[in-house]
Amino acid sequence: MLSRVAASFYWLSRYIERSDGILRMLKINYASSQDAVREFTWEPVIRIFTGIDPGLTGRLNNDSRAVLTYMVTDKHNPNSILNMITRARENARSVQEHITRDLWQCLNEYYHVVKDPNIEVRLQKDDPISVLDILIKQIMLYYGFAEVAMERGQGRSFMNIGKYLERSIQAIDILDIKFGSVTDNPDLLTDTTYWKHLLQSIGGYELYLKTYRDGIEAQNVMELVMLNTDFPRSVIYSVNNIHRYYERLKSESNLSNYRDIAFQIGKLQSFIKYSSAQSIRHVGLHQYLTQIRQDLFAIGTSLNEHYFANS
Repeated sequence: MLSRVAASFYWLSRYIERSDGILRMLKINYASSQDAVREFTWEPVIRIFTGIDPGLTGRLNNDSRAVLTYMVTDKHNPNSILNMITRARENARSVQEHITRDLWQCLNEYYHVVKDPNIEVRLQKDDPISVLDILIKQIMLYYGFAEVAMERGQGRSFMNIGKYLERSIQAIDILDIKFGSVTDNPDLLTDTTYWKHLLQSIGGYELYLKTYRDGIEAQNVMELVMLNTDFPRSVIYSVNNIHRYYERLKSESNLSNYRDIAFQIGKLQSFIKYSSAQSIRHVGLHQYLTQIRQDLFAIGTSLNEHYFANS
């Protein structure tokens, strides 16, 4: 497969997965902002998805609708849903002959829904959750078509590697920032609503209730998101799938590069697999998450160098 084609599949999937994570986080946090007893802040969400810009939260004035507009339709925000879906569509267009017509039409429809000026108007004047639900359903349709209709070849493997790499990085960032906030406000450690919203934002609340019977505790939340192999958005689940789909790229023509990256993935997989809540606490959660994040970025860099011609 041409490096240009492989890169397009990979980045198409990363942009879609990132947009999904943002929309789910926005939906739960908007609901939380309406129900919050104490003062609510959008700063953690903004930090997760836009980086560290100390002035941004102030410029948005912590206004929920202003944050939603900035995160969904603002053309000047590189990580807005509009800009990410535009980039995803551009990548899909460049490999249009390698994807099914249904998948292209689904993504194209998603692009036009986000681009519709009425979306911004409705975010400002109507119920924002209903708007976010429309966009989330577009992503679910995309994933359905990708799962049912895509050929089980190299293109799909690059798509899934991109998806699970993005998903694992998101989970790491969410945990790091949410637990980092506890350092500044220790009362959050026992705030069940705080942890419930975290679980809901990544679709883990129901599984948590089935897995843990003693109520919502911070350590159990960390364990679920990091180490639960049955949770589709856990870090270990994502890394296992990166390993699974990368194995399918092995061929006689790329053995040297394949082994280098396979070693990186396997080393990270073992590091997480043989961790426990106790060992993580002993090392320190922030240091532990920082190491995994660095390893995930290193895998992404290696893929870029060996498969995507530094695209």
